[in-house]
This record gives sequence, structure tokens and C-alpha cells, in this order.
Amino acid sequence: MLCTKEYADIEAKVMNGERLTREDGLRLFACHDIAWLGALADYVRREKCGDIVYYNVNCHVNLTNICTSHCKFCAFGRDKDSKGAYAMTKNKAIALVRDAMRDPHLAGLHVVSGLHPDWSFENYEEILKALHETFPSLYLKGFTGVEIVHFAKISGLSIKEVLLRLQAAGLQAIAGGGAEILSDRIRQQLCPKKATAAEWLEVARTAHSLGIKSNASMLYGHIETVEERVDHLLTLRELQDETGGFQTFICFPFLPKNTELGENITQTSMWDDLRTMAISRLMLDNFRNIKAYWVMLTVPVAQLALGFGANDIDGTIHKETILHDAGATSPTALPEDTIVHIIREAGRIPAASDCNFNIIRNKD
Repeated sequence: MLCTKEYADIEAKVMNGERLTREDGLRLFACHDIAWLGALADYVRREKCGDIVYYNVNCHVNLTNICTSHCKFCAFGRDKDSKGAYAMTKNKAIALVRDAMRDPHLAGLHVVSGLHPDWSFENYEEILKALHETFPSLYLKGFTGVEIVHFAKISGLSIKEVLLRLQAAGLQAIAGGGAEILSDRIRQQLCPKKATAAEWLEVARTAHSLGIKSNASMLYGHIETVEERVDHLLTLRELQDETGGFQTFICFPFLPKNTELGENITQTSMWDDLRTMAISRLMLDNFRNIKAYWVMLTVPVAQLALGFGANDIDGTIHKETILHDAGATSPTALPEDTIVHIIREAGRIPAASDCNFNIIRNKD
């Protein structure tokens, strides 16, 4: 590969399989050679994962947008008396999935919600169990670390007890959201009413000890510093060293529209998105999968990210609402044929998988 002398030592480390340091990460964020960054990340992706790109044929089920957190970066949450507030009944959730079942290849559900002030843990648990019993063939990935901490607090149960009950109700994997930036400074300013960094990490650690895999994410492009981005990646890498339970890492660029931060923050550029994707691949050397989440990145940028270290492009989704409330300009769903075309056009092998990255159908 070609790079300036300034980064030759980092390239040599990567080519030799050596772990990058915090200083290396900071230097990479200062790098303006985006082509070199992409090529280096793509080299690591190819060596670690080959040419398969994973995707899901799935349906998002957002049970309620009524939420007590009032996070400054969120456009989805509502007070219960606000316009547009909703809370699904068990029957409405089942009806939503039954509509999505018109796709004969639908394989799984992604269940995440607001922190409803009046719902008990049993409300969430009952709906999850009903979905599992009504659609036993669909895999269930659900709830973020933030939601699970909330369930523990409102029920008086431990995190382990909550996870065991969700597992018994049908949960197979945990969603990666809610990590935001794992910095107390950031969380105190943007989301002081929800799980702390330590609590989010404890959910992941406990889930992994129970054999429940989870995803991890980073919401960037708001008030965080580059140092906090790098520290976030290192924190995830450290826990992955300990447990090995993270399946994929998702880069979430902050979408400012309709949020409390929106007036003062400009959305990240494609340059920043691709740079962050590549650096995530390079720093997270113990993560096999890196997701290019097309909903937030847009479809063209997500496709390009497949050349910047990503090997996972999420799924068909059926109907996404949380991020479109924040101004996402991508479609609310993508047909499977479109996803397959996107992957093939990038020269990769499409593989439909379940929430634990078991291949259901290889489309090569």
C-alpha cells in the first residue's frame, strides 16, 4: 500500500497484525488520505472476513415512542400527551409483524422502544413473548442496554434476572443502540436520565456471560471530541477482549433534524462517515463484523462503506421510524433484491443471516 511516511508505522502495524494504540487512533482521525484509510481498512476486512456481506430480512418493531429519557439527540421520543405519541398493544405489535410476513423470506424481528413511564417490565416481556409464540420461526433481537437497565430499575430485578426472563420469552440477541458515546461527560450533558456508560457495559458483560450475544455502536458527530471517539472504541475493544460477545459494531452518525441539538450542529460529512468507518475497523481488531447502517448513512454511502472496512449492511427493516423522525433521507425499507444488488455491485457476496450471523441463504 501507499501512504505518507507519517503513517508508515501504522500501516506496518496493521499489515503485521499488531494492535493499534490510542495515539494511533488519534493520528488516524487527523489523516486526510481517505483513499489510504479505506484501502487499509478494506485489507483488514478481507483478511478477517473474506468477501461475504451479511444482511437481514427483518422487521423493526418499535413498541412505543413514549419515553422518560428526553435525550437531547433524539427526535423519536415523546411525552405521553404529545402529538404523535403512541404505545402498541400486544395485538397491534402482532398485526405489524403479520403485515411484514407478506415477505416470504422474513426471518427476524428487531424490537426496540422508548422507556414508557407507565409500563412495567412485564408489559415489554409479555409483548416479546407473544411475538415469539405467534411467530416462532422468526429470530428475535431486541432491546438495548439502556432498555434493559430501565427494566431492572422499574422491576427491582437484577440485570441478570431481567436477561434470563427475556431469554425465556424468546430473546436471542441484544440490539447495539444506547451506547452513544461511553463517556460520563457526554452522557451527563445529553442523556442524564438513562443508563450510564458503566451500566450499558454491565448489561453487555452480563448478557455475554449468559450466552446472549449483543451488538455495539457509537453515535458520533454531536458534542464529542475525537479523543472521546477513540476512547469509546478502546472501551468496546477492552470488553470484547474480556467476553468475546459482541457480534457487530455499528457507526451511527448523528442526525440533527428535529432534535434539541439540531440548531447548533451540522450533520457529519460523507468524508467523516467513511473515515470513522475505516478507523473503527482498524481499531476494533477483535470485532469480526462492522456494519454500514444504510438508514443513517444513506444507501450510496453505505455501499461505498463496503470498501472502507464494512462487511454488514443491516437489513430490509420493513419500516424504520426512529431515525426518520430525526430527518433520515433514506427509504424506510429496502427490498431484499435491492440489497443483494447493492452488495453484488460492490463485488461482494450477499448472505442473508439471522441475528447471530448464521447464514440462512447465500446469494452467490
